Amino acid sequence: MIIPRRRFLGTSSVLLGRALLDALATPLWRWRSKLSLAAQQLPGTVNASPVTFVDVGREAGLNAPNVWGGVNHKTYIVEAKGSGLGFFDFDQDGWLDIYLSNGDRLDATWPPGKAPTTHLYKNNRDGTFTDVTEKSGVGRTGWQTGVCVGDYDNDGWDDLFCTFWGHNILFHNNGDGTFTDVTAKAGLAQDRVRWSAGCAWLDYDRDGHLDLFVCNYILFDRAKVPVPGESTFCQWKGMPVMCGPRGLPADTNQLYHSNGDGTFTDVSEKSGILEPGPRYSISAASYDFDNDGWPDIYVAVDSEPSMLFRNNRDGTFTDISVMAGCAYNEDGQEQAGMGIAVGDYDCDGWLDIFKTNFSDDTCDLYHNNGDGTFSDVTFSAGIGVNTQYVAWGCGFIDYDNDGWPDIFQANGHVYPEVNKTQSGQAFKVPRVVYRNLGNGRFQDLSAEMGPGITERFASRGAAFGDYDNDGDVDVLVLNMNDLPSLLRNDGGNKKHWVKIKLLGTKCNRTAIGARVRVVTGSHSQISEVASGGSVMSQSDLRLHFGLGDAQFADLIEVKWPTTQAIERFTHVAADQIITIREGSGIISR
Repeated sequence: MIIPRRRFLGTSSVLLGRALLDALATPLWRWRSKLSLAAQQLPGTVNASPVTFVDVGREAGLNAPNVWGGVNHKTYIVEAKGSGLGFFDFDQDGWLDIYLSNGDRLDATWPPGKAPTTHLYKNNRDGTFTDVTEKSGVGRTGWQTGVCVGDYDNDGWDDLFCTFWGHNILFHNNGDGTFTDVTAKAGLAQDRVRWSAGCAWLDYDRDGHLDLFVCNYILFDRAKVPVPGESTFCQWKGMPVMCGPRGLPADTNQLYHSNGDGTFTDVSEKSGILEPGPRYSISAASYDFDNDGWPDIYVAVDSEPSMLFRNNRDGTFTDISVMAGCAYNEDGQEQAGMGIAVGDYDCDGWLDIFKTNFSDDTCDLYHNNGDGTFSDVTFSAGIGVNTQYVAWGCGFIDYDNDGWPDIFQANGHVYPEVNKTQSGQAFKVPRVVYRNLGNGRFQDLSAEMGPGITERFASRGAAFGDYDNDGDVDVLVLNMNDLPSLLRNDGGNKKHWVKIKLLGTKCNRTAIGARVRVVTGSHSQISEVASGGSVMSQSDLRLHFGLGDAQFADLIEVKWPTTQAIERFTHVAADQIITIREGSGIISR
């Protein structure tokens, strides 16, 4: 019998020491001296974290609970998938506001005015938020799954695209605190119900106008779905559970091209997005993975191979995920892909991918080799230590500002019934934080990161941003059938940092696709302005860089997406938020 490397390393931890397993999994080129264990920083060698996360959601005023299907039982898969949420500055006052999606209950009858709705919270700049849903006009009842932000009409105000099991909505930001549903006017309305999930704004043809990519998950018809336990696709470890995704028909994704006048044209077939056929797509992220100046698209797919669409620079895309090594895990197995984080974790100038998956499996860390391929370094990097979680929202965040991106992962099972089994798993579970050791490896420090990490929830979406503008990255998490968590970072700003807001002029106003490089001494970091990602969520559009002990950034370099022009700024003081306008330089600090 052939035992896959992942399964051997995952199950052998009860027989062998974790440090030895990690050592065996580490490729020789990672050793700093000749096969010396002492030269490699192993788990257990890092002191307790000086940073903790504290959930301040209630005291901040986030009092709208998430409602999503049955609480103790899920009959249909739509009740289990959950949704995302977003950090975005809708009123352009320099402080992050919060958008919360929401769901419903099947066959529920709500009293007038009591149905759950989506919510928009305005940042009061004192650590609290005010619910402005009614005034803003964005409140909707229904199964709202995903959210992504971008200024599609280049009027200087970021707009909101919301996906649903039902009908998607494009909310135009009117610039006065209100939004208008322009879905039909923009050409994005559809005459049939679809189950959309993640989405991302991108300018794939670099014409200065944002285009839109939408993930569609399952062609879901309650009348045609078997009941729990009725087929092999409706069982989990011998327990009857809701059916899917396997056994249910997958849907195809969509790419909309901006016509430059506030309307869009569906170019899904013409662009090659439909070529891979139907997939159970959940989340999408658009970045320039091959450093050719054109945005590509990575899609996390549930129970099937994930997809990497390479931009062919002529309006078309090609799925190269299999050849690139990021469709499957290193054993060639399909996985239940959920969320996506993109970042340059080893600071080599190439963007890497972290993908979350289902339980009894690891999440994936794909290292960008710089030649169009990726290597699955999950175990050699120390990420393969957790297999018990169904993982969802995720992000590369430098939580301690040491200049090396760490990893945050939100978790939560899909079967409430799991609590009645002897599987060793639970419906509500803690979050996971991996600290970047700066040598290509990570260490799970979750137990030391405070109550905001160790408290148990069935979480889904996660968004990342500095909501209190104190210089460290905070986390917003959606908890199924519970209040959201606002995880305040305490201690992360003890080291230096710089935060950068970009404003496009020749490129799209949101500057999505712009790449920034920050250099301190011999250390260089990169990041890109991006829409979507995590699990069906939107994070801060400002770029955050930890500077460690450096009091200045020696160089900040901005590469604008449409023209590929590069602007450089030297000797920029640390511990400030700067705004850079394309062609005008730093316009505010």
